[in-house]
Amino acid sequence: MVDPIRDTRRVRALHATGLLEAEQVPLLDRVTRLTVRCLRVPVAMVSLIDADRQVIVSAAGSAAPAPRRQMPLSQSLCRHIVATGAPLTIADTRDEVRWQEVEAVSCGDLAAYAGTPLRAPAGQVLGTLCVIDDSPRQWDTEQLSMLEDLAALAEAEIAARSPRHGRPEPLERPGRAQVALDHVPQALACLDSSGAVTAWNAAAVRLFGWSEAEATGRLLGDLISPERARDECERLLHQACADETGSDSGGAGDDEARARDRCRLELSCADRSGREFPAELIAQARPGPDGPLCLVVLHDVSNHHEVRRQLDDERVFLRTLLDSLDVGVDACDRDGRVILTNRLLREIRPGGPHRHVMEIGEVFQIFAADGRTPLRGAQVPLPRALAGERIDGEEIVARPPGVEPRRFSVTGRPIDGDGSGSNLGAVVILRDVTAAHRAETLRSAQHAVAQVLAGAASSQEAATGVAAAVTEALGWTYGEYWQVDEDEASITRIGCWSRPGRDLSAFTAGHPTVFARGEELPGLVWERGEPIWIADNATARDFPISQAALRAGLRSAMALPVRSGDQVLGVLVFVTDHPQEPDDDLVDLLDGVCAHVGRYMERRRAEELTVALAASRRQLDQIVNQLTDKIWTAEVAPDGTARPVYVNTAHTTVFGGHLHLSPDDDFIAVMLRMIHPDDQDAFRAYCAELTSGRRAELEYRLIGLDGVTRWIWSRGVPRREGERLLVDGISTDVTEHHRLAEEREHLLAQRQQQVDRLRELDAMKDGLMAMASHELRSPISVIRSYAEMLREAPELPEEYRTFIEVIDRKSDHLQNLVDDLLDLARLESGRVSVDARTVWLTRLVRQAVDEHRATAQAKRIDLTADLSHHLHVHADPVRLRQVMDNLLSNAIKYTPDGGTVTVTAACDPGTESGRGNGCDQGGTVTVTVADTGIGIPADQYEQLFSRFFRASTARQAGIKGTGLGLAITRAIVEAHGGTVTAAPREGGGTAFTVRLPADPSAPD
Repeated sequence: MVDPIRDTRRVRALHATGLLEAEQVPLLDRVTRLTVRCLRVPVAMVSLIDADRQVIVSAAGSAAPAPRRQMPLSQSLCRHIVATGAPLTIADTRDEVRWQEVEAVSCGDLAAYAGTPLRAPAGQVLGTLCVIDDSPRQWDTEQLSMLEDLAALAEAEIAARSPRHGRPEPLERPGRAQVALDHVPQALACLDSSGAVTAWNAAAVRLFGWSEAEATGRLLGDLISPERARDECERLLHQACADETGSDSGGAGDDEARARDRCRLELSCADRSGREFPAELIAQARPGPDGPLCLVVLHDVSNHHEVRRQLDDERVFLRTLLDSLDVGVDACDRDGRVILTNRLLREIRPGGPHRHVMEIGEVFQIFAADGRTPLRGAQVPLPRALAGERIDGEEIVARPPGVEPRRFSVTGRPIDGDGSGSNLGAVVILRDVTAAHRAETLRSAQHAVAQVLAGAASSQEAATGVAAAVTEALGWTYGEYWQVDEDEASITRIGCWSRPGRDLSAFTAGHPTVFARGEELPGLVWERGEPIWIADNATARDFPISQAALRAGLRSAMALPVRSGDQVLGVLVFVTDHPQEPDDDLVDLLDGVCAHVGRYMERRRAEELTVALAASRRQLDQIVNQLTDKIWTAEVAPDGTARPVYVNTAHTTVFGGHLHLSPDDDFIAVMLRMIHPDDQDAFRAYCAELTSGRRAELEYRLIGLDGVTRWIWSRGVPRREGERLLVDGISTDVTEHHRLAEEREHLLAQRQQQVDRLRELDAMKDGLMAMASHELRSPISVIRSYAEMLREAPELPEEYRTFIEVIDRKSDHLQNLVDDLLDLARLESGRVSVDARTVWLTRLVRQAVDEHRATAQAKRIDLTADLSHHLHVHADPVRLRQVMDNLLSNAIKYTPDGGTVTVTAACDPGTESGRGNGCDQGGTVTVTVADTGIGIPADQYEQLFSRFFRASTARQAGIKGTGLGLAITRAIVEAHGGTVTAAPREGGGTAFTVRLPADPSAPD
């Protein structure tokens, strides 16, 4: 059996066409390009099968191989068509094992295939017209029929090139040539140089109704054209044949090498019965023995016109339908060209279709949902859909030049035309969600702001939280809140927030936090009371702050006033990395947020002022309550009564209990009910002086709520506030003064009785010292009180006020000296009892250290404490605190600037009980205060705790002191059963050590 591929006659006929050696075959190139467009395939090829190879003589499409490419028959699917003589269609090459040996199949380049035979005039199959897709697809009947029609055009070229014995065969000769022409399925006619028909095939007979005999010798226009259009038809035919003939120069040897270009045109034809129809005419000129001949191929394109009309109607309907949608639609073909854009997108994206999908992101400024990240090239939804990705509800932001930015929700799909998986293109649907996003942004911002304001504990916390909430909701980079100061002289930044990970040091490092009215962006918004939007800091020359922002990469800013009514309370400023055109809608939305913030700030400011006032009142009460005096203020009514305005009630010393007064009580009447009968007249006179607007004071007896009679010393100073007359006063319990006076008389009597007793000399000296102290204490108190009252006199000259300050300072020094003398006398005489209890020594020492730290810092002294936690003693906490205060004040006083004072407290390591965490029965707690001070000569340590003794080093240094502090300290420590010693500190200075019995009953 003869192998069809190696059949000698077939191979000879193939080589006789000259197509294997032709550099270019224009008609076949047009056929392959038309095939690509009509069947919408990536590749169309005309392949010829030689005895041992496949040669691609024409190829078209996005993935077409180069023409003249050769490949072995083992890699060819076309050889199967030549072998069988029948068309071959493959929907999916992966389904059959026999195709896997083809490299293009295994590489994935060839997934679907359809091919039809190309025959020589004698009927031999010389090759194929085939189409290839890189995705599986089902080939329908219409596609295969169209492929056969297109193959007929290629067969016409093969027939025209088929020679006889290597020389061109005259087409007008009957016989074998006519048989070849009759095999061509398209109407075909050959014309001589005059335009007369010399050959007329069977297909032409069927199309036009004229037999071969009737057609031969007549002008083609008479046979195919309506009478009204014959002249025009003859003109077009003559022009086509003349254009295709070209120059006649050159030798006969050049005829075979001359390119045979063809002319294609469309005209209106009519058959013998007069039926008119559109037809496509292809003309080719070639040399003949008696001059140039013209080969004309005619094809009825009525169906094509109807299909085209239907396609145009469908296209118009589709465009109208898409233009009526309230969503944007964008589609591209398989090559990435944008071929369809509906009205909504055309309005916001000038330029229309025909751009490549890879250009969309750059040309139309597409950004990700955050509005900052640019999407370019393959990152844009349409190219992603073209690559096969399905996109559902992804948001993007478009900022086309000269058009307001819009936000879209995008749905994208690849287009699979026939369900076979072949990708014909892609489509995206864009739903405009700008308004919804703005509403959601506002809702999110309002919700976040409401949460921030609900949980904020201060204006600063609220300001920072609001800046963060709105900046995040907007997707911007930096936000800050500026608050107008209470005096309305400046505006101060009290809160700011920047996006995490964003370095804004170039902007914030030198960013001022206070501006005057009208200064910079915050001050200008405050002054104008209206928003300001900076679209691009690069063009904002009026604001130096914009240039600083630009250096940090911040491009756009907006500032909004925060109002309460017509008053501007503050300014919100927001900055982003990208230029932003002014958006009035966004400003209007944020105006509601600013109003909410304004109401909160106004309320918070009122609350903070109330809190500050209450705090000041509490602080005043705390200060006043530290005094044993009763502080009061009363308002004098026109009828002479006095209504209480303020009375400190924390202490009960004066009234012997809590005196409850209502605002309607008459303070004078209440007091008269408690005044001793013998002193009521004097008290009325005292009150009359005050109600008349004059200062007054009185010492009187008062029967307290507890029934105890006390001596009270009251001083009052009237003042006026407008029409109101107020009296501020102090009432002091001076009962102790009277008692001390009586005791003084008693001591003097005792002293007089013991004057002759030598052994009691020290006791007498102590009594005399105590007597002197008591004698001095009252005058000193009087001096200080008078000085205090004089200081409050509004008309007192400044020079006198300086004198009063000196009097007060010296009186205070004398008072401390007298107090120390009294303490020492009482301690040594044993008349002051020790109120012992369990005391947490660690806390007591730490508190003492903390209270002396400010004094130490003033001298740049490093005050440190190393205290064990579980230290408890059985002691009087007040006296023990007095010991610590004396030691710490001495250490700081006698240590030069820049020195060190160290306090340590622990169980005595020298005892068995001090080896654990706590101090057991019989243990000792040791407290040491060591300094790097001026030190004490070694021979003076024994006298250090004597009354009035002061070391020579202190006197030489000119440091003042009474010499009583250490004597009092020793008396207190010994009253507790402890000891206090002093010793030189290693490295210089002095170390004082106090040892007290531990309290083992205290919990750890």
